[in-house]
Amino acid sequence: MQILLNTLYVTTTGSYVHLDNDTLRIEIEHETRLRVPLHHISSVVCFGDVLVSPATMHRLANEGKSLVLLDRNGRFQARLEGPVSGNILLRQAQFRCMPDVGFALETAKALIAGKLKNSRYVLLRAARDSRDESDSQLLREAADAIAINLRNLAGAEDLDSVRGLEGESARRYFAAFSVLVRPDLRVDFAPDGRTRRPPRDRMNALLSFLYSLLMNDCRSAIECVGLDPQLGCLHAVRPGRASLALDLMEEFRPLLADRLALSLVNRGQLKAKDFDIRPGGSVQLHDDARKVLLVAYQERKQEVVEHPLLEQKMPLGLIPSLQAKLLARVVRGEIDGYLPYSVR
Repeated sequence: MQILLNTLYVTTTGSYVHLDNDTLRIEIEHETRLRVPLHHISSVVCFGDVLVSPATMHRLANEGKSLVLLDRNGRFQARLEGPVSGNILLRQAQFRCMPDVGFALETAKALIAGKLKNSRYVLLRAARDSRDESDSQLLREAADAIAINLRNLAGAEDLDSVRGLEGESARRYFAAFSVLVRPDLRVDFAPDGRTRRPPRDRMNALLSFLYSLLMNDCRSAIECVGLDPQLGCLHAVRPGRASLALDLMEEFRPLLADRLALSLVNRGQLKAKDFDIRPGGSVQLHDDARKVLLVAYQERKQEVVEHPLLEQKMPLGLIPSLQAKLLARVVRGEIDGYLPYSVR
């Protein structure tokens, strides 16, 4: 169990979360492992087979604290919350804007522009630091290809074109991703492209877990400003799909997830033995590895960065909330066009 930035993460299989007056008590095999005053936490995130008492669910909902259920790999399963308290006027504006072809196209272009710029940053920074000229060349070529797609993005005439440019950029990015791994670790951690549901190698298992955490943070940021997380512009609307959260997280994937995954591997904080290769070829993280990852993710979010638009320093973990507020202002018509977060 970990309490990080007012979020209680319950990671141990078989844990039982229940109320003891105004305190959450976590038991494993009838032994109390942790007591947490309820007023100290804002949300509870459970991984895998964790039991939560009905009384706990009701209390969390009544106090506006979310309960998030993820599977063992960190993939989103469900979210329990109390009555919706979002701004109905903002949501009405969102329901008008998002279906508008012009608004959706320009917003999607901005979101993907942020992702492509941040992807290039990751590649070019690694190219500068690499001691192998062939690796540096491969990284620069991938960055150049993404730069071409970034220029072409401005002229995209529909959402399918935007998705196509994003998909081609992702293909070039992940084709070079193995070069970002330390040479002596590539046998165990070099990914073969991007694989999901299930991930087929250790790096993809790591990325999928981090993307789930990031998506949950982006969804919370969107809900906090009063937007509906299910109505986006880039990802198709489907029942139960947080399309707007998926839209918002695109620009943060390279910075909050990809760079962290590479750091954990290249610094030896996660090793090959921290992963299970399951029958059928899927790969999962061990329980202890998930705890290491959760701590590292929260520490990454506390790193101070300067927002290029506001020219103010703030924790990286607050940037999704700030970007959600900017998006809400765009929806209201207070500013013209969404400006994504990208590093300089």
